[in-house]
Amino acid sequence: MELAAIDGIEVEYDLRGSGEPVVVIHWGVSARWAEPLLAEPILAERYRVLRYHRVGFGGSSSVDGPISMADHAEHCRLLLRQLGIERAHVVGHSSSALIALQLALDAPDAVQSLVLMDTARPAPATESQAAFRDVAAAAIGRYRAGDAAGAVDIWARGVFGAGYRASLDHGLPGVFEEILACADTFFAQELPAVRQWSFAETDARRIAQPVLAVLGENSAPTFRERRDLLLAWLPSVEPFDLPGATHLLHIEHPHEMAEALTSFFARHPLGPSS
Repeated sequence: MELAAIDGIEVEYDLRGSGEPVVVIHWGVSARWAEPLLAEPILAERYRVLRYHRVGFGGSSSVDGPISMADHAEHCRLLLRQLGIERAHVVGHSSSALIALQLALDAPDAVQSLVLMDTARPAPATESQAAFRDVAAAAIGRYRAGDAAGAVDIWARGVFGAGYRASLDHGLPGVFEEILACADTFFAQELPAVRQWSFAETDARRIAQPVLAVLGENSAPTFRERRDLLLAWLPSVEPFDLPGATHLLHIEHPHEMAEALTSFFARHPLGPSS
């Protein structure tokens, strides 16, 4: 991977392939999010794919103190500009879907389309959302007590499902150890940024780009509730349900997810000027 200096930080990135640009923004627990998708020929051979490590992950810079979803979106915008990419399809999952949405709000000219996979927030005040908050509170409490491994396990069981380790170990061997190594970034910066991010129906109405709102069939109920809000709020959105998938949908079924992405991108191509 290469390093780009932007806004006083260094961002580790990899850009390969040819075709319309696609940027994949990794989730908040590790930097290896994109590997199963990038290994799929249907995506890798048709598009110019950019993956990068967000601040606090991989070989990118670390920063002290809080960092917001708007900060992450700005880093993505600056990286795209430095690489000469004027407009791209943008893919986010879980907390990184918030970064994709924020990028569309802050730099609409840079975003051709959005793929939002099992989006974190917004969500209504429901019983399942209350249960989700309980999982987060328990995990944060364990982390603050000095048990990072226990905190990660509580969080992963609540969000990914009880059998998450088998899916992780099969789809991304060794990633659990990386997740543990990123625990400080996740609990001290990522979760607070997610909780502080604000996105209302009025914001959603401003996003004119086509959106693919993805849901894992077996994801936790709160993800379905969030997707329902996006379907109601966004002006140009279509649903896609990935059969048999949990919140680890792209790790469990990378080929099916890559097919859905390329089909969506093909329906919403960049114009000649882009």
